[in-house]
Amino acid sequence: MSVVKVYSKQQLALRNGQDMPETWVAFRGCIYDVSTSPMWKNGQHYEHWAGQDLTSELENAPHTEEVFKRFPQVGKLEATGMH
Repeated sequence: MSVVKVYSKQQLALRNGQDMPETWVAFRGCIYDVSTSPMWKNGQHYEHWAGQDLTSELENAPHTEEVFKRFPQVGKLEATGMH
């Protein structure tokens, strides 16, 4: 059984395609490595930026969440206290 690594929003933000070699995005609590995608060159995909949670932005995208199945999941986004 493998342990899923949990990352904070700050750790995710560093994987923006510029500060570190990885290019990561989060969607519905999962973090995906999109580093190999030419669509995420320099950490930007149209008006979206890597290193962020894109959950609220996907509703306006021309594709569905199925697109994330193409990329490896590297961890989970740390849940923030929402009271």
